[in-house]
Amino acid sequence: MQTRPQIAALEANIGKVLLGKPEPIRLAIVALLAEGHVLIEDAPGVGKTVLAKALARCLDCKFRRLQFTPDLLPSDILGSSVYLPNKGEFEFRPGPIFTNILLADEINRTTPRTQSALLEAMNEGQVSIDGQTYKLDAPFFVVATQNPFEFEGTYPLPENQMDRFMLCIEVGYPERSVERQVLNAHRDGEPIDKLGAILTGDQLRSLQAEVRSVKVETSINDYLLEIVGATRKHEDLALGVSTRGALTLYRAVQSLALVEGRDYAIPDDLKRLAPHVLAHRLICRGPVRFGQRTRARAILEQILQQTPVPR
Repeated sequence: MQTRPQIAALEANIGKVLLGKPEPIRLAIVALLAEGHVLIEDAPGVGKTVLAKALARCLDCKFRRLQFTPDLLPSDILGSSVYLPNKGEFEFRPGPIFTNILLADEINRTTPRTQSALLEAMNEGQVSIDGQTYKLDAPFFVVATQNPFEFEGTYPLPENQMDRFMLCIEVGYPERSVERQVLNAHRDGEPIDKLGAILTGDQLRSLQAEVRSVKVETSINDYLLEIVGATRKHEDLALGVSTRGALTLYRAVQSLALVEGRDYAIPDDLKRLAPHVLAHRLICRGPVRFGQRTRARAILEQILQQTPVPR
């Protein structure tokens, strides 16, 4: 089956500004439709922010961008209560997290205290401030970016924060022929400024509801659990995939099937997504700080090769 027109139009529109990168675009859409969040991790200047902004422009939803810095406070994200002398009471002023699409740019440049301000919102779609709970409007989608190569002045995301991201993806450098097209496209200005909306909020919510109806056979469930179980027993891993990680992979598999025009999942969906969904949830044994993600991916690839694929 072919990708449905709405999703194909969304991919094509983003592809106008992020040239030659169909896989990162598709993965970001998979997370969006699965009601997850995305962490884009790569070197500066390869298109991380372009992907996030293009995705937001293609949706007729509220969008806010937050530049994360060391002096950013939790109240700068969530909002705060302001005392009104003329009324003799406090009034809550919502912060930028009260949006549909939130771009958390360079998320690892702020302190862990501020990073943790996103946890409740990303997991439960709500925030708690001064004893009050405020629900966030659906859809709520966080796209965070970070540069893994800068260690001075950065704060690595803790395990519980990483676990809130459905997918961790990389953009990578473009081919030379594509980079030439990029230069030509920017001759007359920023192409992203010309993008228009493809989906309304209601259409997006409808597609998100369809994701949950995608069929996943028992054999694929067992295949998923075999892979997850193997990460918990592997001698080189100090921390394997949690139950939340397994559920996240299940939902991502459903979403990829829908994006590719199917109402059923296949084992290849799981094999394709596992590195992006699971690797950032693994913790390797030993004093491994640099190259942690690369080693975790290698171990996961080994597990995928050794786990029998259902027929």
